[in-house]
Amino acid sequence: MHLLFLGDVVGRPGRDLVRRHLRALGAHYGAALVIANGENAAGGAGITRENTLEMLGAGVDVITTGNHVWDKRETLEFIGNEPRLLRPANYPAGTPGAGSCVVTARNGVRVGVVNVMGRVFMHATDDPFRVADREIARVKQDGAAVVFVDMHAEATSEKMSLCYYLDGQVAAVIGTHTHVQTADERILPGGTACLTDVGMTGPHDGVIGIEKTAIIARFTSGLPGRFETAAGDARLHGVRITVDPATGRATAIERVAHTEADLRQITDHVTVAHP
Repeated sequence: MHLLFLGDVVGRPGRDLVRRHLRALGAHYGAALVIANGENAAGGAGITRENTLEMLGAGVDVITTGNHVWDKRETLEFIGNEPRLLRPANYPAGTPGAGSCVVTARNGVRVGVVNVMGRVFMHATDDPFRVADREIARVKQDGAAVVFVDMHAEATSEKMSLCYYLDGQVAAVIGTHTHVQTADERILPGGTACLTDVGMTGPHDGVIGIEKTAIIARFTSGLPGRFETAAGDARLHGVRITVDPATGRATAIERVAHTEADLRQITDHVTVAHP
């Protein structure tokens, strides 16, 4: 079976790519389940109820997040009622929402999705390694035959360490947060697929999705400023992981990177092939 994971969806440009092309892309890659990091869906910072429903309606099965999950106050109010929207599991006890869930893929396989956040160069949270152990045990107890982990973290070393730590226990550990797709995909000896950052789905004519003039001004002046989502060169970044559901181990990993023109061709082809 194939899992498709999309890198951080940024603002309207990222959401538009998902809305217009995800179903065709999922068919193109034979995805039995689609997961996307959506913590930047609302103008580059946070996610609203409307954004959540839009992404789920477009074909995303589970939405993960990270350090920007609370940037929109309304998220605190609805996340507890939407089990398909996760926040990092290593937030302290009592934080609204959940850090893992189990869903049924299109081929009937039960898949556990776990979301944790790193601590290096990030704000303080509980230990992601121990919390990952706990959440993996929880989803397996709830019937998950395949487990996917989104590690939202800044440091490559921390993400790679979690990959090795969980090797053999999960199908994949995929990094998010930096918005820059890395080229270090591999299958570890125990059968866990890893990639330290999946990249970004959104406008690449900017600085990690944000309009570049304001970012440059912040670096050159040191003064605060208003950030807006960039607009040009929309691209979709992700990863396809092939998993043997009998063992829960990955057998292949493939980076996904498409321009909007690529996506239009895929959508047109799928539409023609399956009118």
